[in-house]
Amino acid sequence: MTIRRLVVTADDFGAALAVNEAVERAHTQGILTAASLMVSGEAAQDAAARARRLPGLGVGLHVVLADGRPVLPPERVSALVGPDGWFHESMVRTAFAIALSPVARAQMRAEVAAQFAAFAATGLALDHVNAHKHFHLHPMIAAAIIEEGRRHGLPAIRMPAQAGTGMIEHWARFLGARWRKSGLATNDNVTGLTQTGAFTAERMAAALADLPEGLTELYTHPATQDAYPGSAPGYQYRAELAALTDPGVIAALRASGVETGPFARFSGRAAA
Repeated sequence: MTIRRLVVTADDFGAALAVNEAVERAHTQGILTAASLMVSGEAAQDAAARARRLPGLGVGLHVVLADGRPVLPPERVSALVGPDGWFHESMVRTAFAIALSPVARAQMRAEVAAQFAAFAATGLALDHVNAHKHFHLHPMIAAAIIEEGRRHGLPAIRMPAQAGTGMIEHWARFLGARWRKSGLATNDNVTGLTQTGAFTAERMAAALADLPEGLTELYTHPATQDAYPGSAPGYQYRAELAALTDPGVIAALRASGVETGPFARFSGRAAA
């Protein structure tokens, strides 16, 4: 018997009010079941307040070590940030620093711990964890996230593997197998990686009509504006919000017969 389950997530929750508004609308009027919170985001407090009003929304931690600012004071993560106090733009530079420098590695671990602590301070239940720009594909970052996550009752971690993404898919599945063996739940597939920034209603309905077996994460970036501080140029944020609330997409999900929910709902069965 084919078992198909689905978590519909939104990244960058807390980055801006435009994102928070879209997350709330997509959950209350559409198919969104989970969101990943950037605890250092400009609108993180607003995001947490909205999440408390939405008990059915699973909220996870979106660990930021690139393209954002740290929770810790910049001088405590000096090996990871530039003169402006934000993480280096180059993920390659940061990845090598963490791999080769004990100082950078220790600072990374301290920042990860600080972000988990900031999430815990919201009082929200921890549904899952992932990293901005999938930086948890770096094994040392993943190890730090998992170690700290266990202290906070972490149930699940995103495996960013979508068919057709080449070596990234193979590496993600390799890590995912290790994460499962360590006792963490994770998804079997992701849809939306190759559609990032342009996950239109037509594409979303097509994805829902062809879900693979196992637990799939449908990964989105909705917002009520296409441009806001920190937004990615060219992303169709409003189109993704429209897709999540589109009647045709909602109908396609119902027709699929798939079981939906946040990660926590499937944390004991994700690898089934």
